[in-house]
Amino acid sequence: MSLPIEELTPRQIVTELDRYIVGQADAKRAVAVALRNRYRRLKLPTAERDDILPKNILMIGPTGVGKTEIARRLAQLARAPFIKVEATKFTEVGYVGRDVESMIRDLAASAVRLVEKEKMESVWPEAERRALERIVEMIDDEFQRDAPQEEVDVEEASDTFSPFYSGYVGEDPEKRAARREQLHKELLEDLHDSRILEIYVEESSNPFFQVFTPGGMEEMGIDTNQLASPFPSKHVARKITVKEARESLIEDEARKMIDKSAIQREAIVRAEQTGIIFLDEIDKVAGKSGSSGPDVSREGVQRDLLPIIEGSTVATKFGPCRTDHILFIAAGAFHMSKPSDLIPELQGRLPIRVQLDSLNEEDFRRILFEPKNALTRQYTRLLEMEGVRITFSEDALDTIARYATEVNSKTENIGARRLHTIMERLLEDVLFEAPEIDRKEIRYTAEVVERRLGKLVHDVAKSNVIL
Repeated sequence: MSLPIEELTPRQIVTELDRYIVGQADAKRAVAVALRNRYRRLKLPTAERDDILPKNILMIGPTGVGKTEIARRLAQLARAPFIKVEATKFTEVGYVGRDVESMIRDLAASAVRLVEKEKMESVWPEAERRALERIVEMIDDEFQRDAPQEEVDVEEASDTFSPFYSGYVGEDPEKRAARREQLHKELLEDLHDSRILEIYVEESSNPFFQVFTPGGMEEMGIDTNQLASPFPSKHVARKITVKEARESLIEDEARKMIDKSAIQREAIVRAEQTGIIFLDEIDKVAGKSGSSGPDVSREGVQRDLLPIIEGSTVATKFGPCRTDHILFIAAGAFHMSKPSDLIPELQGRLPIRVQLDSLNEEDFRRILFEPKNALTRQYTRLLEMEGVRITFSEDALDTIARYATEVNSKTENIGARRLHTIMERLLEDVLFEAPEIDRKEIRYTAEVVERRLGKLVHDVAKSNVIL
């Protein structure tokens, strides 16, 4: 099986990450090399691949500096199964809660969704053709059922009361084909989009419920395709427009054309060979177990994580999944603890350490306008939908960045997330009044920002609560 893997060079990967994340060059280089090593490994002969193990990464840095965003954007580039989990969700074996193996089960489920989406996209054109044929037949049959009775030879009809009566008895096939061809053209031109059709759709009644497994509490469902379940799927009639029916029928036809078992097999291979797990808040389970209480459980979680990261086999509902070649990217602020507080075995399984820098005033200024999804661009586009155009002067951006730095230094340092609170406060009035105001062009200058936020920023008591 040829696995899809991104062929971007490390420099190209860093360039792509630069479109969304400001600074943090060391972290970008580390993940770019890790992603490129995936490509290099899959180019090796199959017999040699098992000897090349991924070099897992530990990101160290305060909150709001881009750790999660780097992992999220990397997953989009990688075209690989990816999940983000918080280490604080897990408990050691013997406690009620999620066990660490659940993240591998989640990764397998993510891989199945990814592969299923790719397979459906590959058969989408044929599914569209089949769905269109079904809609043509439905409209044609409906037209014939509504035709005057004298045009229909009821005695020779095989099933007079069929909801899908097949047509005029003895009708000229060429005439019928021409009518359907005309319908097909009209559907392609969206001339029947508002027409109401009655279609039968499958309504799944699979129940999901919480069960206690040997490792913890998991969600489980009954697969009615494999079991003689007391909860069978049923077909219900729905009256919807042709436009809605087309979307529903295309998806239905696409699902019929793909092999569910083959998808699950491929998904397991994809998860094993190219999967990425971002393990956040790893610092929250770090700590010495010198006292009673939660510290004991923290070290227990680390010891449960160890076999998953170093390589083991986890049973999933799609089949066994090996974790040897899954890339783990762990991250933590490490305010209250240090990476050395992790158990030595776990430290050894995270060999690449990357320190992310705190954001300064210049970084905040760049975040406001440089990234593709910059905050100023987001608010500008949102308000354009109301016919309001807002602009920011250079000195306004300087002032906002300075205020973000000042508030972070006086209160809790939450990194770039501070810009969200400041921008919301700055634009609060225009966001509320946009549908009603007559002034459709608003420019924010340093004076406007100072007037709106100055007193609030300089008042430590208020900024602690509001900003």
